[in-house]
Amino acid sequence: MSAYVIVNNSPKDPEKLKEYGSQAGPLVKAYGGELIISGAVTDVLHGSNDHGRCVILRFDNAEAAKTWYNSPEYQAIIPTRNEGTDSDFYIVE
Repeated sequence: MSAYVIVNNSPKDPEKLKEYGSQAGPLVKAYGGELIISGAVTDVLHGSNDHGRCVILRFDNAEAAKTWYNSPEYQAIIPTRNEGTDSDFYIVE
């Protein structure tokens, strides 16, 4: 069953975010994932959203998503990610 990594984020430093993105994208692909969408949240239909942007990644299953996220390569770029954006990550099956 496919699993989706949902990332809600608020950019802080465009240069750091660009640096992170240039590394994160290839890692997602290397671990079998694909970018579904990356864009601005245009409407909140119910509740609240503390972030202005959303990214959705698809993996074959939750284990593949966790393997990507916990990989040494991805863990190494998390400090750059955290300098570039505030974010929340979720896995949804």
